[in-house]
Amino acid sequence: MRENVQKLGSILFKGGCGFYRQLSWKGPERRNNVLFFFVLFLCAVFVSAYWIDASITADSKPANLFKVLRKPKRRIELPLNCTAGNLTRTCPAGYPSTYESGKYENSSAAPVCPDYFRWIHEDLRPWKDTGITREMVEGAGRSAKFRLVVVNGTAYVEKYRKAIQTRDVFTLWGILQLLRRYPGRMPDLDLMFDCDDRPLIRSRDHRGPNAAPPPLFRYCGDDWTLDIVFPDWSFWGWAEINIKPWESLLKELKKGNEMTKWKEREPYAYWKGNPYVAPTRRDLLKCNVSQEQDWNARLYIQDWNRESQQGYKESNLEQQCTHRYKIYIEGWAWSVSEKYILACNSPTLLVRPNFYDFFTRSLVPGRHYWPIRGNDKCRSIKFAVDWGNNHTQEAQAIGEAASSFIQEELKMDFVYDYMFHLLNEYAKLLKYRPTVPPNAIQLCSETMACPANGLQRKFMMESMVKAPKETGPCALPPPFDPATLQAFQREKQDSIKQVETWEAKSWESN
Repeated sequence: MRENVQKLGSILFKGGCGFYRQLSWKGPERRNNVLFFFVLFLCAVFVSAYWIDASITADSKPANLFKVLRKPKRRIELPLNCTAGNLTRTCPAGYPSTYESGKYENSSAAPVCPDYFRWIHEDLRPWKDTGITREMVEGAGRSAKFRLVVVNGTAYVEKYRKAIQTRDVFTLWGILQLLRRYPGRMPDLDLMFDCDDRPLIRSRDHRGPNAAPPPLFRYCGDDWTLDIVFPDWSFWGWAEINIKPWESLLKELKKGNEMTKWKEREPYAYWKGNPYVAPTRRDLLKCNVSQEQDWNARLYIQDWNRESQQGYKESNLEQQCTHRYKIYIEGWAWSVSEKYILACNSPTLLVRPNFYDFFTRSLVPGRHYWPIRGNDKCRSIKFAVDWGNNHTQEAQAIGEAASSFIQEELKMDFVYDYMFHLLNEYAKLLKYRPTVPPNAIQLCSETMACPANGLQRKFMMESMVKAPKETGPCALPPPFDPATLQAFQREKQDSIKQVETWEAKSWESN
């Protein structure tokens, strides 16, 4: 419609100019009168056409008539203010904690979050009926590394114990970026966070109607504990071993997948890591190729001390998609490496895990990965590789499904939205109004990034949210109903049993 109006206006304007020139010999008075009525007519046509155009749009609001005349809204930037004062670990005055509400006018039409967001409801279910009291939160302080409080959009932290490497630093950095992404949208919070590997809050210690388990956040959970699972620190970078922030690394992993076609990759299972963190990994090394036996596995020990001295030349994750299959095996608990391995577009041979992180509970064996026995790894790996090399289309589909899941459903937008919904749902359970603890200090991006140096500073700058998001988060899906959850768990177990049956028949025939 607007294009037609523009064409009509152009025709009328050109015709009017010609008409004006033709009238010029008849005297100025008549010429001016005709020109006045012509311009008036032209304006009427222009305005009427735009009113018609506005009336047929989806929302049919007269305000649409003037949209073309509006200047686009200027994007609000949030630069890092590293002045001399901020190097003394103070937050700048007027730090943004709100954002104009009009930016979220389309939030009601937000897309539904990925299905793994439904586990948020399950993780918070222990407190659904009782709520969470201040005493419960402070009870989790016995093992927490820090206490995080958010009041009126401002973050405060009280540190209790030293965390492994910079896990606490980058976890807090990630939460600060969430506040920059959604200023004014985060509720008041009070939570305890443990940065160690294994979950601690045992279900058996908190049973019965009067049970009051302490809510403790960490990076992984299992079927016997109640710890609340949160995205791990490496999404914002792992400075100690030169692993880049997830947003940029995800793009590099995609390019790495495209370097070698799947069928042209080495037809073996690849693993590289530290075997000394757990007995199950040391046991995996028995499956390496030797003069006596080839289990179809190519296993390598990662020496991080030597890597750091040599500039991490042999540990680029994007260059490790050269084998048709990749092995994932837990260390002391769940391992950060899982998302990097699943992203590789090669079928992941996943040794039966005991732990889960925030997204892996929605992965299905046989669809996103190939299950490997924990008590018979070598034969299980050999069978998986032989099966995949003889069923290349099916094997390739498993690798592509996992890689697609990681690229599409675990991109940084969804990581932030998971944090947003988890913290919002958690805040709804608090039965008290959070206040700033006496020993807590205010936290902002300046107090963390300005004094930092080396890879820590580099990764913070690379992963910093530079402006608020102009739309709201994805829509949180509803909880599982018991029947659906039971059916999903049964589907996963049936898939594992099917693979184990195939394995058993294969070894019997040999």
